[in-house]
This record gives sequence, structure tokens and C-alpha cells, in this order.
Amino acid sequence: MLSGLRALVTGGGSGIGAAITTCLRREGSQVLVVDADVSTAPDVVADVSSTAGVDALFDAVRDRLGGLDLLVNNVGVAGPTATVHDMDPDAFDQCVQVNLGSAFRCTRLAVPLLRERKGSIVNISSTAGIFGYPLRSPYVAAKWGVIGLTKTWAMELGPEGIRVNAICPGSVGGPRMDGVIEREAAARGVSPASVRLGYEQQVSMQSFIEATDIGEMVVFLASPAARFVSGQVISVDGHTETLSTRGASAER
Repeated sequence: MLSGLRALVTGGGSGIGAAITTCLRREGSQVLVVDADVSTAPDVVADVSSTAGVDALFDAVRDRLGGLDLLVNNVGVAGPTATVHDMDPDAFDQCVQVNLGSAFRCTRLAVPLLRERKGSIVNISSTAGIFGYPLRSPYVAAKWGVIGLTKTWAMELGPEGIRVNAICPGSVGGPRMDGVIEREAAARGVSPASVRLGYEQQVSMQSFIEATDIGEMVVFLASPAARFVSGQVISVDGHTETLSTRGASAER
């Protein structure tokens, strides 16, 4: 379905990014994976939260892909877990720089390439981009920012035929979510089991999702079937009702 499509996936070495890469390659896409973690064996090792890192990355995009049809701004970090009055300002800034700044830096250089083929952009936000999320101020700030950029870029780039959409994953099962749960449990002084239960209960379908679910949505948004889908914020989450686990969880 996507044979010949040239894609760049940031943070593509593991987790959601790796699942997106697998799904795109299954459909015949040529995918360039960038990640800052060399242990994930990406195609390009780069810090996309820095201007120099992104400049070098797009040199590689031009050399190895010869152009670009799809940019997936996926890279992200969980950031610190704390109340606003206990939050480390430097940790706040770093989280926003990675989760929001990288999307700006990559998109800025991708647009001239996408313009040639009327390509598309998929930004990976989060349900934290449409809800309040206690103890996660920097993550929320960044993910709400991604939604704002998606809407703005869809307006700016739509006349040139470039589509821009955002996906909001819910709780994705795996090591990263396990860490989020453990840090929240420590901050609240409750057990990880109770926090996990709260995350399950705050979703109508009462289940975590899988990274592959996000990959499949990226495939759809990159396909001709979505040729008039732009400026949209699509949740893949089993229907999140709240991101406050305090009322949903029961100690056990």
C-alpha cells in the first residue's frame, strides 16, 4: 500500500517508534530510523532536540533517501514526575526540548523535501495532550504543544498539499510505562499495582494498548485512503476518560 514511500521516523529504535517502522516497512516503505540511543541500532544516531543534530540528520535524509514523503515526529521522553512546586526547572526544560523542540526542528527542515512530493507529517502526541495529567507538568506542556503545532502546521502547509495529523496514544504496555507507573507510585506513596489498576480503570475498554496499534494508524494516515485527512487529532487509546488515577485506583 505504501510501496516506494520514503519515511523518517524519529525515536524509531524502540517502543512505539520501532513498531511504526515495522508497520511502514511491511507496507513497502523505505524507512530511515533515527535514535539517540546507539544500542537500538538505528540507521542514524542523532539528538533531534538539538539544531546541530537535526542539521546532520537531514544531510543523511537527502543522501540516503533522496527526498522525503513522510515525517513521523515520534521521539519523546517521559520526563520527571513531581508536583509543580517540587519540579526541577532544568528537568522541565529538557523534557519540553525533546518532546516539543524536536518536532519543530525536524519539521522545519522536512517541509522543503515534503513540498516536492506533497508528503505528510504525523506527530505523536499523547492522551496527555488533551487531558490534564497530575505530576507530569513538562510532559503535558509538550504534548499539548504538539497538538497546537499540528493544527497550525496543517493550516500553513495545507495549501501546498502537505497533510499534518497527530496521534494520541493511550497507555502503551511495556518497559517505559512500567517506569512511569513506578515513579508515580513512589511520588504518591502507594503501590505500583494500585497505580496500574488506576490506569486500566480510567479507560473505557479497561486495557493498555500495544505499540503496533499506533503503527497501524500511521500506515493509514500515510496512505491514499487518508488523502483528505489533515489537522486531525486521533486518539488510539480505548477511550481515555481521565488521566487522574487518584480516584480510579484502589489500594490492593
